[in-house]
Amino acid sequence: MFNQLKADIAAFKDRDPAARSSAEIFFLYPGLKAVRAHRRANWFFRHDMKFVARMISQRCARRTGIEIHPGATIGSGLVIDHGTGVVIGETAEIGDNVTIYQGVTLGGTGKDHGKRHPTIGNNVLIGAGAKVLGPFKVGDNSRIAAGAVVLAEVPPDSTAVGVPARVVKRGGVRLELDQVHMPDPVAREIDSLKRQIDVLKKQLEELK
Repeated sequence: MFNQLKADIAAFKDRDPAARSSAEIFFLYPGLKAVRAHRRANWFFRHDMKFVARMISQRCARRTGIEIHPGATIGSGLVIDHGTGVVIGETAEIGDNVTIYQGVTLGGTGKDHGKRHPTIGNNVLIGAGAKVLGPFKVGDNSRIAAGAVVLAEVPPDSTAVGVPARVVKRGGVRLELDQVHMPDPVAREIDSLKRQIDVLKKQLEELK
């Protein structure tokens, strides 16, 4: 646990330019307090002491404004920067070296059972106010823009923006899409139907 704490503090020092010392992070950072509390709560949750687990997580939520269900799985080096309003659901899984800003929700849509919350890969950054909803994966090294609402899988090494979110960059290459010239799925379906009608017309003419 001491090594895990050292890794968590080092992650904050590495990714938060406002961090001045390990002592400041340990005593004053609500994001670190929330991660530490979750690691304790998760231990109790996995050992079938769910009331105690929930008590720890709810006490931490009142103190920090960050609510992490004790059943969530969190890797090493999670940085919750500022953190107020962050909500992480029970079946969420978070990889290593993930950065989450204030107001982020890793939640469900209410339509799924069992695995209901997203899986976040390694080295992912999720901007302030973003909502990632559903049991899909956000790939390694991806970025979710502030305010985005992600409802479908995001490939590795991608950047997703908008409501609903769409991938605008993949592998460091910007995709040639914008709000005006985005492919219209309805128009594409109509074009497909027109082509099928043309084929049927030609077949009818040949039969005549």
